[in-house]
Amino acid sequence: MKDIDIAKQVILKPITKIAEDLNINTEIIEQYGRYKAKLPLDIIDDEKIKNKHLILVSAISPTPAGEGKTTVSIGLSEGLNRIGKKTTVVLREPSLGPVFGIKGGATGGGYSQVLPMEDINLHFTGDFAAIEKANNLLAALIDNNIQSKTRSLNIDPRTVTWKRVIDMNDRSLRHAIVGLGGTSSGIPRETGFDITAASEIMAILCLAKDFEDLKTRISNIFIGFTLDKKPIYAKDLNAHGAMTALLKDAIKPNLVQTIEGNPAIIHGGPFANIAQGTNSVIATKMGLTLSDYVVTEAGFGFDLGAEKFIDIKCVSAGLKPSAVVLVATVRALKYHGGKPIKELESEDLDALAKGLENLEKHVENMNKFNLCPVIAINKFTSDTDAEIQIIIDKCKEIGISVEVADVWSKGGEGAINLAKTITKLTERCNSKMTPLYDWEWSIEKKMETLSKEIYGAVAVDYTAKAKTDLKKIKDLGLDKLPICVAKTQKSLSDNPKLLGRPKNFIVTVRSIEIAAGAGFIIPITGSIMRMPGLPETPASENIDINIDGEINGLF
Repeated sequence: MKDIDIAKQVILKPITKIAEDLNINTEIIEQYGRYKAKLPLDIIDDEKIKNKHLILVSAISPTPAGEGKTTVSIGLSEGLNRIGKKTTVVLREPSLGPVFGIKGGATGGGYSQVLPMEDINLHFTGDFAAIEKANNLLAALIDNNIQSKTRSLNIDPRTVTWKRVIDMNDRSLRHAIVGLGGTSSGIPRETGFDITAASEIMAILCLAKDFEDLKTRISNIFIGFTLDKKPIYAKDLNAHGAMTALLKDAIKPNLVQTIEGNPAIIHGGPFANIAQGTNSVIATKMGLTLSDYVVTEAGFGFDLGAEKFIDIKCVSAGLKPSAVVLVATVRALKYHGGKPIKELESEDLDALAKGLENLEKHVENMNKFNLCPVIAINKFTSDTDAEIQIIIDKCKEIGISVEVADVWSKGGEGAINLAKTITKLTERCNSKMTPLYDWEWSIEKKMETLSKEIYGAVAVDYTAKAKTDLKKIKDLGLDKLPICVAKTQKSLSDNPKLLGRPKNFIVTVRSIEIAAGAGFIIPITGSIMRMPGLPETPASENIDINIDGEINGLF
């Protein structure tokens, strides 16, 4: 059956029952119908968090064949609950861009899903809409000030970097000119749209510790310069109060359930190739307050989401993962070994062996952070015993634990061995997370360390534009912030065509953006962009609703 058909067979528990299972007073949750609720921030207890276990799920470099981090994360949380470990899975919210673009649904798969999957995939509790409105309010205030004759801050329109956002893949909006139509319609200037998941507001929401921190971060958003070269921030437009007010509900994590009736917290959704790629700090701490184990995932491969999870989120919030699961599939490894996408279901031991170079590099990267790793082989029905054995043998060779996770077809039952391995790892592993770099280092040193150590590059090159951006950042005193590299997810390098384990390549930084509110700097590499386009045949063509209000086509 398709994912949505499996989901429809499940009899959901009322969300009040899920809250009771977490020992939450049901009178303090804010219900969005029978199966969704917002959780108040005052539940978080930093003292309770100290002795809890945070399990990070990452993956090898993504391929069109899929790796299934979310599916494994959900399945692992089910498995941990089955062996008596009180566990909550904490995930990001899906963006409508990928849902209508390539992915379809983004709430796990098979018998390893979070529910209600239709609601979660389509609008959910309105968090993305609130983030979009807060972002676009600032854009409107900027253009209004540029137009103003009495309260003008003398903003130089050519330096304004803030764009509008929309939660949709729409390449036609990447570049736009606003203010056309005469003097009553504003001052013409070039701008554009980003996708909502790439908005700095999304990044801020996911790194904020509370309302006060959220407001402070929003006030520090860098907008551009005045005509006499003075920096302008959101606070100079008195924008931060109203923007924070728009996020008063969006800052609260969302409580839902897994297919087996266990708790799931879903909150925030920044992409990992253009932002930090992890759910909110608030949601993670909420899960750790309420459970003994929290399973969470970081977007794309370990070189993107997991690196940012550690170097940005964990350092900022004082979090430390107890163990890291690296998800790999036979199909994806064969793709990295050069096998065409249409032939991945046929056995090919040579391509698989060659593709293992990608897995091996990600394992090396995990060890650089002094983490306790385990490999999860996300099983597909087309996998052969010989192929799975090759991966197991490789893991034994490099000295890393490995388990087969058959969570798509078996749910929590298919993750019991993985769950047992994780619990043993958390009990005996003495490793302590070590960030890759010190925030106090120069941007150049941070970028070089990341590029050489994690990506495997031999050098970093900067365009003239990037060098100008570096000087501007240093002049603003923002060079001691961590870096959040925008890079293709398809390769360890900045070239999506270089699969497996690329060598002897140079990372080219085209430009560097400022996210002062979020608290990081964004080096832009390769041809990465912040507004995706739709594929030739969008997933939206398969999505429909019948006369009874039942949604179909979310795979």
